Amino acid sequence: MKKLTMKQIEEGTGGRLIRGSGLAEVGEICTDSRKAKSEDLFFALVGDNHDAHSYIGQVIEAGSRNLVISDEAALSQAKGAEEVSAVLVEDTTAALQHLAAYYLGLLDMKKIAVTGSTGKTSTRDMIWYVCCEKYKAQKNVGNLNNHIGVPLTILSFEEDTQVGILEMGMDKFGEIDLLAELARPDIGVITNIGLSHIENLGSQEGIFQAKMELTNYFDEKNTLIVHQDDEFLNKERIQGPYRLVTTGFDGKSDYIISRIDDFGAEGIQFTLEHRGQTQRFSLPVPGRHNAFNGALAVAAGAQLGITMEEAARGLSKVRLTDKRLTVRGKNGIKVIDDTYNASPDSMKGAIDVLMHTRGLRSVAVLGDMFELGQTSGEQHRLVGTYAAEQGVELLVAVGKDARFIAEGAKEAGLKQVRYFSDKKGFLSEMESIIEKGDVILVKGSRGMKMEEIVKIIME
Repeated sequence: MKKLTMKQIEEGTGGRLIRGSGLAEVGEICTDSRKAKSEDLFFALVGDNHDAHSYIGQVIEAGSRNLVISDEAALSQAKGAEEVSAVLVEDTTAALQHLAAYYLGLLDMKKIAVTGSTGKTSTRDMIWYVCCEKYKAQKNVGNLNNHIGVPLTILSFEEDTQVGILEMGMDKFGEIDLLAELARPDIGVITNIGLSHIENLGSQEGIFQAKMELTNYFDEKNTLIVHQDDEFLNKERIQGPYRLVTTGFDGKSDYIISRIDDFGAEGIQFTLEHRGQTQRFSLPVPGRHNAFNGALAVAAGAQLGITMEEAARGLSKVRLTDKRLTVRGKNGIKVIDDTYNASPDSMKGAIDVLMHTRGLRSVAVLGDMFELGQTSGEQHRLVGTYAAEQGVELLVAVGKDARFIAEGAKEAGLKQVRYFSDKKGFLSEMESIIEKGDVILVKGSRGMKMEEIVKIIME
């Protein structure tokens, strides 16, 4: 982070300096009192179940002398309060967002925003690898992609950053709009329109409209990039003053994808054609669907002058964020860890990876998918049907709604199906279910914490 004075913090947050010197400098932003240190600017965030003003004394004791607060009384009661510089605001979360927007105005950089129902983190990572071939680029750490994570990401950008890649998540209307207004991206990427969060957004049309909030502040200088084989993301449906760039298989896209070769856990290769130029890409991450994400990354890089040859070098180095199709092996068993989250589309994509990974037996351990609303039973059942049709040899369904996965698999003719209402039940019988030589896919929604199964398998 570029160092800022408390006077700049006052200006950027729209608050009022009530203690200390405006000349005091801060070098990093901190929202976790347990990690506060000297030169940090501590934001006392207030959430539904916590109020960080309770930890102001702890923060001061740790050496942090610069604060943004909304409760002046809490500061006055804290030991060491006379030693700090503090800016008072009405809402510390909103102040964090305002400061991020202010900070971006101090930097000379291009901004790429990535959203979508699935694949946004993988696409963000791929764009970063592509951009690093030519520029100093930074991106979200982990999954800091919400109304707090995106501002924190922005405020972590170093002064000489040339390209910032921002993943933007949402589960209701207005959230992408807030982040888009804050970041004002030059380039937007929407990976797809699936069923994630349909419980909150009502329909796929609602999901489409929520994702398109990314373009609310676009004009003729901006570019939106989409994979147009998606039912919703195509030139017929998307209209705006901005430039639209598409990827796809139909031969009419700006970037035409062809010849996808799937090598299972070893990764994939695919070909892209753009304006008569053809380039072969090797991507060392599994899943045919990652050809779509890779094509989006190439198209994004091209808007910044990165050639397809340079993009190919970048994609050949890709390592995805943890728990996204990570392949691990131990004691003759291979585990495909895709436990970060799950939706119907990503479940099917992970099953495809399983079926292209070598082993003596293919095993899918699949948990509940959340936030599918009234479509939940049907969508779980369709995943089970898909697993059977693709040739999964043993399916283990874990969770309340996962019973529909088991039912769908059985109805489609899969003989080896086991169902457990919770992880505890499966883990109690796991040793008798898993065999040496198995390739095991483990996947479910974040709240299922399916990584606990991976951990025990790998012990």
